[in-house]
Amino acid sequence: MITLHFSDEVAQARRAGHPLVALESTIITHGMPAPHNLDTARRAEATVRDNGAVPATIAVLEGRLHIGLDASQLEQLAQAKDVAKLSRADLAVCLATGGTGATTVAATMIAAHLAGIEVFATGGIGGVHRGAESSFDVSADLQELAQTPLTVVCAGAKAILDLPKTLEMLETLGVPVIAVGQNALPAFWSRDSGLTAPLRLDTASAIARAHRTRVAMGLSGGQLIANPIPAEDEIPYDDIQKAVASALSDARTQGIAGKDVTPFLLARIHDLTAGRSLTANIALMLNNARLAARIATQLTGMKE
Repeated sequence: MITLHFSDEVAQARRAGHPLVALESTIITHGMPAPHNLDTARRAEATVRDNGAVPATIAVLEGRLHIGLDASQLEQLAQAKDVAKLSRADLAVCLATGGTGATTVAATMIAAHLAGIEVFATGGIGGVHRGAESSFDVSADLQELAQTPLTVVCAGAKAILDLPKTLEMLETLGVPVIAVGQNALPAFWSRDSGLTAPLRLDTASAIARAHRTRVAMGLSGGQLIANPIPAEDEIPYDDIQKAVASALSDARTQGIAGKDVTPFLLARIHDLTAGRSLTANIALMLNNARLAARIATQLTGMKE
């Protein structure tokens, strides 16, 4: 078995049976510019704590898989250069070679499951990229959701993706996609993608019961909770799509491909929206951390 390195806070929570929420680390290294990256990571952790759970930010530092980072490690990761972006395919090699890497949705799910954590908060998941019918560019996040039994709280798939194809693939893989408090499927920066969510639940306790029921039935995989960005922070879908279209055109012109696509597009959209996309990204991340903590608290109560 791989050795997991728990922060003092996470280790104490595990011993006491307190609820835990996993947080990814690519938001620090690839998802946001400095100093917003470190500030948002700290605020997400604080939001989890304020809502009754303990945060466990996950990353690989010098070949060690960390479940929870202390303050100095968060700063170290935020300032590090050439940090690997780790998904399922890269995680073991990074550990075996003593590397440092930030975990995507897929890698965070793997590590969280190894640590016995059932709930994970992120901004938005990856999915089927536009033009995937020729590029075959589909995020490993979707397959991970089909096999690793976590409740993943996000604001929907990133709006840079082909959302209808992403939703179709999740259905094919048997992943429940559950919108919170509305029938419309949210789309990251926007509350309404124009698509109807397959499922809807309105409370943290209902989401926790659905999680427990899946486990009791022996169903593989997790459930995706699509938590809409607060109304006061959203960018309407039609507005953001103009920036997305321009950013996608720039990516094609510059030959951006593979893992570089999403960071490039997010940075370009930030410029095109004069920073509005970053403000929305921070708001939705904190909103997801809040809900995830409440779900984790409900799950812990059900265990008891």
